[in-house]
Amino acid sequence: MATAGLLLAAGAGRRFGTPKALLSYRGRLLVEHAAAILTAADCRPVVVVLGAQADRVRASTRLPGVVLNDDWTTGMGSSLRAGLSALTSGTAVAAVVTLVDMPGLTPEAVRRVARDATADSLTVATYQDGRRGHPVLLGRHHWAGVAAAATGDRGARDYLRAQGDAVRLVPCADVADDTDVDLPEQAARFGLTEVRRTPGTRALD
Repeated sequence: MATAGLLLAAGAGRRFGTPKALLSYRGRLLVEHAAAILTAADCRPVVVVLGAQADRVRASTRLPGVVLNDDWTTGMGSSLRAGLSALTSGTAVAAVVTLVDMPGLTPEAVRRVARDATADSLTVATYQDGRRGHPVLLGRHHWAGVAAAATGDRGARDYLRAQGDAVRLVPCADVADDTDVDLPEQAARFGLTEVRRTPGTRALD
């Protein structure tokens, strides 16, 4: 059974003055790199949720299936809802959810989390000291519940916490770095740079 990949990439990246989807990483946009990680891990289909400067992102790179989140200013929860809604018409048994601002994510981490996925699966990657992070696997039977609980900047966190021991934890620290790039100094650590804007365009939508 197919497992979908769901990449959340709609934020404005205010600390950077540009959406993090538009940062450059290893010769291509970070959003393209992140989508390629899901593709390399055999996720099918791969859906990318865009919001801030979506037209510019789409014009700057080639992406698989794109979903536009018109409510991106309300936080990550709306992007998760939009992505899951787009997947409901397909046949994927589960979805692996990742974030665009994790350049240290690897296909191996995605594969570990997605292994043996079923419609009832709930799986979360863990890192140093048991810290929970992404990727997160959401079985299809949980999508409606996750969407109902996803508000503001809280994605699946509250729903997963309520499921207790039903959530499978998969160590991934040996194959991936879970750093969310939120600050310029973190961007410098990974070699991320801002792509120059076309003259006359605004930094934020």
